[in-house]
Amino acid sequence: MNSNLHTHSTFCDGAGTPEEMVVSALERGFATLGFSSHSDMVADLAAYKAEIRRLKEMYAGRMRILCGIEAEYDTGFERGDLDYVIGSTHYITAPDGARFAFDNTPKELADGIRDHFRGDSAAFVRAYYAQEREMVLGYDCDIVGHLDLVRKFNAKHPYFDETAGWYREELVKTADAVAESGKIVEVNTGAISRGWLDDAYPSPEFRALLRERGVRFVLTSDAHSPAAIDCAFDRFASAERYVDLCFMRSTLADN
Repeated sequence: MNSNLHTHSTFCDGAGTPEEMVVSALERGFATLGFSSHSDMVADLAAYKAEIRRLKEMYAGRMRILCGIEAEYDTGFERGDLDYVIGSTHYITAPDGARFAFDNTPKELADGIRDHFRGDSAAFVRAYYAQEREMVLGYDCDIVGHLDLVRKFNAKHPYFDETAGWYREELVKTADAVAESGKIVEVNTGAISRGWLDDAYPSPEFRALLRERGVRFVLTSDAHSPAAIDCAFDRFASAERYVDLCFMRSTLADN
C-alpha cells in the first residue's frame, strides 16, 4: 500500500516531527500521507495546519500530503477546512457519569471497570460499542478509527471472552450501524507496532461482518513514529479490498 491517513507527530503524542514522518513515508514509496493529530492534544491548531500546508507545498509533485484530525468523539470537533476527520473513542462514560481513558494502561482499564462498572467487564464492553454506534451514526467523520479498540489489552491481559455470544451480538449490531452510516473503517495496525496485539483493528471476524454488509476499508498504521509508518502493511495489504482515496470526500480528490 502506498498511503497512510492515520499519522501522529510531535503536534500530539507522536515521536517524530511532521517532516520526519514525511521523509519516512517517501523512503517507503508512499504516494499519499495524511496527518491526523489528536483533536484534544493539539495545543495550537493553526500552527499544526500551517506546518502541514508548508510540507504539502514543499513536497508537491513527490507526495500528496493531507491535513486531517483524529477527533475524540465525546468532546466534539468542528472540521472547518480540514481534509478529513477520523472519528475515534479513547474514553468511555460510565453509568455513574465518570469518564476515563481505557487504552492507556491495563491497570487504568482494570481500575475503571472495577470503580465505574462494578467489575463487570461485559457491561463496560457493551457501553463501549454503544458509544461507537452513537459515533458512527451521529458524528461528522469520514473514517471510523480502531473500531474494536477494546481488544487492545485483551491478548496479554484478558478481561473478556471474544468468542462469547454476547460479544458477537455487539459486533453484529455495530457492523449494522457502520453499514447504515456509509462511513469507511480503517484496518489499523497500530497495536502491532506498539506490541499489544499481533493483529489489526478490527479483528478478522469483525471485518468479515463488515465486509458482508458492504462496508469499505482503508489501511492505516496509526503511526506514532517514523519507523512505524507502514507497520505490517506487507501483511495486511492483500487482506481486504481497500477504498481508492478518490472515492472519499471531494477534499481528498482535489488535493
